[in-house]
Amino acid sequence: MGLFGFRKQKSGAIAKDRLQLVLFQDRMNTSPEMLEMLKSDIIKVIASYIDIDEDELDISIGGNTDTGEEGPALMANIPIKGWKRR
Repeated sequence: MGLFGFRKQKSGAIAKDRLQLVLFQDRMNTSPEMLEMLKSDIIKVIASYIDIDEDELDISIGGNTDTGEEGPALMANIPIKGWKRR
């Protein structure tokens, strides 16, 4: 186990994640720029309601292993600092 309880991802797992992203982009006919715009838009919407730690957030597209279904899944780990007052 790595620092702070996080496990370092093995190179095989990293390669698998990259391949899944490439396959997703190919199937959806989506460019890397479009995916970055999607991530940026998600961050903007969430940040309009809550204060988030943008340095520590992680948004990725990968396999949907939680439900066992085939196909890609959008996964987000967004640390919340607090709620914004309206």
